[in-house]
Formats: sequence, structure tokens, C-alpha cells
Amino acid sequence: MDVIIDIEYSRENFGGEIMDHVVYLDHKAKELENIISGKKKMIIRGAAGRKMPYGRVFEGDILYLIENNGDGLIRAKAEVASVFNSEKMEEPESVALVEENQPKLMLSNAQTKRWAGKRYLVLIEIKEAEETTQFAIDKSDFGNMDDWLMVKKIETVIKK
Repeated sequence: MDVIIDIEYSRENFGGEIMDHVVYLDHKAKELENIISGKKKMIIRGAAGRKMPYGRVFEGDILYLIENNGDGLIRAKAEVASVFNSEKMEEPESVALVEENQPKLMLSNAQTKRWAGKRYLVLIEIKEAEETTQFAIDKSDFGNMDDWLMVKKIETVIKK
């Protein structure tokens, strides 16, 4: 028999501090451009299981934004306004959640196909983003590269 442990996700489970995150954005879909212009106000992540950033990003955290175009440069940052971590969903419920939030998500058709239907979704609403002086990050401590890196403090991963 499988034992299911339901964890309440809170900042206190992760040391109680505001965290920094490096978030990779879809270059082809112009996500960063749409975030900086203020058109896109929400970021989505999802998977068949509770995968990063599920339960690990909170209001007030800072997202450092980087495009998945291979240049490895942080270009902007935004503060998290709110987070929704879904319960396990069936495909129609997941699709409906994505469609309902599409005005804030501004997903391309390819992105909608990627995220709609996932059993677990995380919707991260952001406050106004601001462009930063571009800088590279050191990814050597992240063996399993993903599109979301929880770094605690951005200063610890700035490439020297």
C-alpha cells in the first residue's frame, strides 16, 4: 500500500527567508519581451508530479529572468505577487485552468500544448518586471539543469 503524505507548503519549510530563483523563459514565444512590456503577468510550470517550483516559490520571492536561447544572461527581475499550486488534476480541469488564465499567461500555441493537461500546475503571478544590468550565472552547482533554479541568493551564482 502506498502512503501519501500531504505537506503544507510554506516559506517556513524553506528557512523563512525570501528566496531568489532563476527562471528560464521561452525565447521563441517572446516571454521575456512580453513580461518586460507588462503584457504577460503570469508564469506557468507544470508536470505529471510535484516538480520544481511546486511548493517552493512564495509571494515576495524574486525571480531572475533568463531566456532559453543559450546566451546564459539574466536580463530582468520580478517580484512574485501570488502563487497557485494546483492539486492533482485530470486533463480537462488542467486545460480549463490554463484557458482561464490565458489573458495573464499569454501562452503561444506550442506553450499551451506543453502545459495544458499537466496533472500539477503552478501559476506564478508577478509584479512589474524591471530590466537589470545583464549578468551571467554559474550553473556548475546545478547538475540537473532545469528551467527553474532555486538559488536562495542570486549573489551566490553570479559568474565571476
